Amino acid sequence: MKPQDVPKVLSIMEEQYPSWHAPIVKLIAKKRKDPFSALVCALLSTRTKDETTAQVCERFLKRVNSPEDLLEISDKELENLIYPVGFYRNKAKHLKNLAYQIIEEFEGKVPDSLEGLLKLKGVGRKVANIVLSEGFGKPAIAVDVHVHRISNRWGLVKTKRPEETEVALMQLLPVEYWKDFNRLLVAFGQTICKPVKPRCNDCTIREWCDYFLQSSTRS
Repeated sequence: MKPQDVPKVLSIMEEQYPSWHAPIVKLIAKKRKDPFSALVCALLSTRTKDETTAQVCERFLKRVNSPEDLLEISDKELENLIYPVGFYRNKAKHLKNLAYQIIEEFEGKVPDSLEGLLKLKGVGRKVANIVLSEGFGKPAIAVDVHVHRISNRWGLVKTKRPEETEVALMQLLPVEYWKDFNRLLVAFGQTICKPVKPRCNDCTIREWCDYFLQSSTRS
């Protein structure tokens, strides 16, 4: 895939996005334009299956909508709310500490800049970019395992680490495509372009994919 192919490919993916019924579709609907929800759900998603994260975040956000809400509930209730995400006990403690930090250092509001978000303990570039994109609607490319894998499968980038992929994509893609890139590729990766046995026969953008074209040549 070449950079000039991206607008056409993303347009096709946008049309098909609702029909994929990917876990991220339901999850983003809950946290769109809500920085606190975007932050919490992104943190809960680490080392946790997408389906589990979506279910837990839906339950969590019915009870907790602000740092103040987090501090009002007991540690045990919080653990029960986020179970069975990976390392749920450690994450419960981390969320409490994060709530304190947001209240004490940022007047109770999630920072709206990359620099500010990276000051939050346990927040890396991927989570920060998710919050900027989904929570604040700002242009940012959040690179998770799906974005990293698919961008390389397409041949759009040739990178070994997500951090390298983020830099490469920011150089290749016009800013107007940054915000939706993660959303579309994650849903695509959850349903079609899976890590193992990707569903190439069901893929409508395979003509632009280096992985598919090379596989077809070998066969």
